[in-house]
Parts: sequence; C-alpha cells; structure tokens
Amino acid sequence: MTQWLQSGRRRDICALLYDAGTLRGQRLKSELEAAYYTRIDPTAFYGSLDALVDRGLVAEERDGIHDVYRLTDPGVDGVESYYTWLSGCVDGDPPDTSAT
Repeated sequence: MTQWLQSGRRRDICALLYDAGTLRGQRLKSELEAAYYTRIDPTAFYGSLDALVDRGLVAEERDGIHDVYRLTDPGVDGVESYYTWLSGCVDGDPPDTSAT
C-alpha cells in the first residue's frame, strides 16, 4: 500500500465523506465528534479539512452560505485502498506490499 494519510482524523473525515457523499462542514464536524465521543476544536478540525482540500483528496463547494465537502476521485481511491489493506490485516491476510 502506498502511503496515503498518516493522520487518523484525516482518514476518518474521508471515511465519513465516502459514506455520505457530501456534507456541510458543520455536519461533518458533528459526525466526527459523535464518532469520537468528544468535542473537536474547530481550528484543528478545519485545519485537517483544509489540508485534505490542499492535497486534492476533498473538494470544497458552496451551497448558498454553506461550505459543502465531498471526496475527489483520488480521495475515493485512497479510502478504498486503505479499506482493502486494513481488511486484510484484520482478516490475518494483509496484501503483499513488497512490490511497492
């Protein structure tokens, strides 16, 4: 598996967007907080989200006065390849990564 994201928060944001398709920023933050059972500092959350936008994994769009986020094709590919790798590790049969 090629290196994708080292930050768990960024991976989790991508996973939530993969499941939802598109989400407003505040809704995305609320869903992540619900998954973590804790409040996330808005500056830290939006910093993570901005980093994903800067890397081209997440697209930011406007819907009236709201920012709406969705995964780009590279973001979808990243979630899917990470899922494949993680599933293999959980099942006890991780994919062979010696060729990468």
